[in-house]
Amino acid sequence: MNAREWGIALLCCVIPGDDLRPLTTAQLRTLGQRVRAMGMPAQPSAILRETDLAAMGYTEEEAWRICALLDRELRLEHYLDGARARNITLLTRLSPEYPERLHHLLGTNAPPLLFAAGNLELLNRPAISLVGSRALKEAGKRFARRVGSLAAREGFVLVSGNAAGADREGQTACLQAGGSIIAFVADELSRHVPRDESHQLILSESGYDLPFSPARALHRNHLIHALGEKTFVAQCAANQGGTWSGTTENLRRGWSEVYVCDDGSEAMHALCDRGANLLREEDLRSLSALQSAQCSLFE
Repeated sequence: MNAREWGIALLCCVIPGDDLRPLTTAQLRTLGQRVRAMGMPAQPSAILRETDLAAMGYTEEEAWRICALLDRELRLEHYLDGARARNITLLTRLSPEYPERLHHLLGTNAPPLLFAAGNLELLNRPAISLVGSRALKEAGKRFARRVGSLAAREGFVLVSGNAAGADREGQTACLQAGGSIIAFVADELSRHVPRDESHQLILSESGYDLPFSPARALHRNHLIHALGEKTFVAQCAANQGGTWSGTTENLRRGWSEVYVCDDGSEAMHALCDRGANLLREEDLRSLSALQSAQCSLFE
């Protein structure tokens, strides 16, 4: 890990028992902009002092916090020793293994840190994403399983959130068909040891032992949507829940083509009105052959 990566880790890693609040993605972006505007080297762990930060416009309290974060090297080394003991790898936004698609689509909003357990090579393979409700009806279950098995058959890595319902239905079908999965988890990564490291990769933002929270679950949704070339929605509730918020944000920002299960629900037709593609189960024969009707209007 070079000096820039180490600086990002010091500033953004959540270390249990540490009262300091790490920088958010937006705060890290602002710091980087101010460092560059001052013409300073981009190695915060080596050069930043409170006087430098004051010159950049930070308050005394903000400057102290940033310097205190950069001064916790021994604590971070100990924390990363714990990760290595669990076969967990830290990726910073500057790591060569970091997903290029997240760089491209999210830019400086891409998470500064990802902790990973499993096969990092899966990040470089074509991927599709699957999202959906936890309490699936039968149509949603069939849809999720079909997406998972087709992903395996066609060589796509299946990206999901490892939650009950659509995620696990699709993951199970994909693995049973010999495919591979990437899961962004919203609880302790250390609880999700891959059973087959060659076919699984588990990812978590900011730390490897952070507990579940609704905010973490909502935040990781945009990573799931952005990492796949296409996103499939097995089931959704209208105007509520993580599946709805993640899918509508995807449709606003155009991260990936969105295909929703035609289960006759109000939610799926509302997503179609926003730009998603309505897909009947009998038409789900090939993931790679699907073409967005929204895109074809302009060809």
